[in-house]
Amino acid sequence: MANSLGRVLIIAGSDSGGGAGVQADIKAVTMLGGYAATAITAITVQNTLGVSGVHPIPLAVIDAQARAVLDDIGADALKTGMLGDAATVEAVAAILDYAAAPAVVDPVMIAKGGASLLADAAIGAVRSLMIPRAALLTPNAPEAAALTGIGVETLDDMRRAGEALLGLGARAVLMKGGHVPGDQVVDLLLTPQGETAFEVERIDTRHTHGTGCTLASACATGLAQGLPLVEAVARAWGYVQEAIVRAPGLGAGHGPLDHGWPLRDRR
Repeated sequence: MANSLGRVLIIAGSDSGGGAGVQADIKAVTMLGGYAATAITAITVQNTLGVSGVHPIPLAVIDAQARAVLDDIGADALKTGMLGDAATVEAVAAILDYAAAPAVVDPVMIAKGGASLLADAAIGAVRSLMIPRAALLTPNAPEAAALTGIGVETLDDMRRAGEALLGLGARAVLMKGGHVPGDQVVDLLLTPQGETAFEVERIDTRHTHGTGCTLASACATGLAQGLPLVEAVARAWGYVQEAIVRAPGLGAGHGPLDHGWPLRDRR
């Protein structure tokens, strides 16, 4: 039974700019009323202009962080983000088995500015180890294409790739449509029981850094709090859309969202 607070263990990389990675994850979980704990996989040197350095955390330290949290505080859901290489994917898969809680897997491959965050050789490990352990997989179009070999350029392509990912063992797939051309952005939640579409008019903005991290963590929070999948995803999706609309305009590149907008609404 999920804790009503919603304990989320985040296994991901750090973003020094605060817009993505564990910083975005912690903000999203907190704003939705959950409790965020972390196991850091890498320290990145980045701002809105891009990633200029990636420093992996030793595998034993990643594992020790996660087990320290799980053995004391516990977790009602986990969220994985940047994993970096195949060895880290293997270590994190073992952590997911140890935790025995639903995992939201965000298959992070490329930073908003174009820097690679997952070695090409690790894509197979994500396919074979992370996808079958995902209660919810949250790929964007390029990530889904890399994992399935299916080009994702239309809504029908999204559906085909999502169904292929279900076939690889994910229990649900949230296909993110931000990279798919069109005036409308459609995200598709696919399960063996059917699909749910989330559609919004495309926002013309460069301030979208961390949207994927934020959405996955917001979904994990809902699952940790015991919400049904569709309700958890719908709440997370609405939270992220508002955070994009209210982005504070920070930085000269791909700026962060306004994760804290619910606080300002309560004033």
